[in-house]
Amino acid sequence: MITIVAALLGAFYGAITAKKRGGSPLDIARYVGVYALVFALIGLLVTVIVGRML
Repeated sequence: MITIVAALLGAFYGAITAKKRGGSPLDIARYVGVYALVFALIGLLVTVIVGRML
């Protein structure tokens, strides 16, 4: 669950970042993909750490 939420937040943040920088639609799509992937990996790491603690 944390991973999915993190990926969605990353996609949203990536879209906003690309729009602020004046990117084309392809640039926005790239930012969305990369930020979603990075945030999902961080969310996965957090999920594993929380799972190990419990």
